[in-house]
Amino acid sequence: MRGERDALERSLAHSRASFAAAEERADNLDRVAVLFRTLLDREITAGVEALQKLQGEGLRAVFSDQEISVRAEVEVVRGKVSVSLVTAQRNESGELVEGSSLEGFGGAVSTVQSVLLRLSLIFRRGLRPILVMDESLPAFDDRYVHSMGAFLKALCGRVGVDLLLVTHNTALIEAADRAYRIRPGRGGSEFQRIV
Repeated sequence: MRGERDALERSLAHSRASFAAAEERADNLDRVAVLFRTLLDREITAGVEALQKLQGEGLRAVFSDQEISVRAEVEVVRGKVSVSLVTAQRNESGELVEGSSLEGFGGAVSTVQSVLLRLSLIFRRGLRPILVMDESLPAFDDRYVHSMGAFLKALCGRVGVDLLLVTHNTALIEAADRAYRIRPGRGGSEFQRIV
């Protein structure tokens, strides 16, 4: 009997030690999870702040006569981080109007935001820095198309991005470093440099 009792006590001690080790591992994993969550939160916060700043600067560069800005709302939806961009504009009466850029501010504002989001993604993913836009700027009022052309040129020069822009808009052509007119030719299309 004594031998059985000793064996059971050794087994119990071993089980207690295993349980204590498992609890310690679980505590360590919890601490690691908290550390990862903290690091991820910091990265998301920094990324969102940089994106807000970039979006705001871009909108102010193109729409310099308007008080327009972007605010990001970050939330967790179904276990995933969700970021919504809220565009804000102070109208002539001083009232602040906020909402989705597409629903409340038109295609030109959405286009500027879209270009900046695409560039952010290109750099974040380490992709080749080229942006291709095919008739992507038709929503611009004539008074802002020159600003958009200048903004695109300055932005591409500043961050080292090549932009291939297909357009019929002469204001955008004038802002280009190089521009070509494509016409039908005998053996296919002919390219004529115009800028």
